[in-house]
Amino acid sequence: MDVRTLLNANKARMDALYAGQDQFERYEKLANSFRAQFGREPVAFVSAPGRTEVVGNHTDHQNGKVLAASVNLDTVAAIAPRDDGRVVLYSEGYDVPFEVDLADDGVREDEKETTFALIRGVAARLGQLGYKVGGFDASVTSTVFKGSGLSSSAAFEVMLVAALDALYNGWTVDAKENARISQYAENVYFGKPSGLLDQSASAVGGLVTMDFAVSPASVEALHYDFGAKGYALCVVSAGGEHGNLTADYAAIPAEMKQVAAALGEELLQNVTPERLFEALPALKNRVSDRAILRAFHYVDETRRVEQAVDALRRDDLEGFFKVVIASGESSWKLLQNLHVATSDNQEMPLALEMSRRLLEGKGAWRIHGGGFAGTILAFVPFDMLETYRKAMDGVFGEKATTVLAIRPEGVVCIR
Repeated sequence: MDVRTLLNANKARMDALYAGQDQFERYEKLANSFRAQFGREPVAFVSAPGRTEVVGNHTDHQNGKVLAASVNLDTVAAIAPRDDGRVVLYSEGYDVPFEVDLADDGVREDEKETTFALIRGVAARLGQLGYKVGGFDASVTSTVFKGSGLSSSAAFEVMLVAALDALYNGWTVDAKENARISQYAENVYFGKPSGLLDQSASAVGGLVTMDFAVSPASVEALHYDFGAKGYALCVVSAGGEHGNLTADYAAIPAEMKQVAAALGEELLQNVTPERLFEALPALKNRVSDRAILRAFHYVDETRRVEQAVDALRRDDLEGFFKVVIASGESSWKLLQNLHVATSDNQEMPLALEMSRRLLEGKGAWRIHGGGFAGTILAFVPFDMLETYRKAMDGVFGEKATTVLAIRPEGVVCIR
């Protein structure tokens, strides 16, 4: 494979995917890794982007609404088929490959919360849905740093679906189906309850508003150029570790469902703020106070998505920023997913308070992603970008601040 010729043939697309950043060295290095690991040439590259959640924190699992975007950080795999029904996958930073025999497609308890579970789960679900499945070799690299709230796991899952699709199904799995297959693997095989937001944003791409009250979820593209308005979209890696927080994440949808059940509903999607408030006497001491507060977050947050989308459509950037800030305040106060109770460190609140003091009246800031650890999101005026970056990096470490661009496409195959 002549990587330079391949990328030049797809130059316009590559420029759009990576905001004009040249990817030759990265892709050539990945191809060289594949050659060294497998002794042959890859047949294609598959790229799945990370995602940024703009408004709609923890609403998808209650069939709410979300405003999200794919970004120019991605997980890329060099791939080639193999004929023995096995997946052999080398991930950058690991000396030993992940190897899975796809003939064994059952859920394995000893694989929960591992890469093996995601590989097995994606392949199993594709097979259940009638798609062709086969073995493949892969060398994988990623700029979607773990624990960032940019959904490195979703990008990996979406990439796996796309790899099997490209090699065995002629690219027939549409983006929404890819997202559902990826979510299934994470829920059932990996053992982490999650909504469909992360996988949908990675698979579909662009700036999108999603409504999960319908099935399949409604995904509507939006077009708004924050850069043209003089603002950079940034994430700041505040720290903390996601690996041991599955129980904290799982508690959020579980508690919201407890409130819904007490109101005779399966999920909170049909519960209005007024109904929730009127039900307080009956809910108090029947469910926890935290569950009630989290339910209030949901019923307000899913409506904030509508307000944010409306503001962008009216080109009301100030109004949009107000919604983003209100979303973050609600996550902090009601959803309570900014820090872990067992830790004395509160990196996320500290990063948000610094952002407020730097950006108040000039931009916007909020928690990013699932919470508890990882990153915050900020809209920073270009003329303040270096000041903001210097302040945040000075506290949270060199290169803690990353400037993002919205990627116009979701998962892609380049061959």
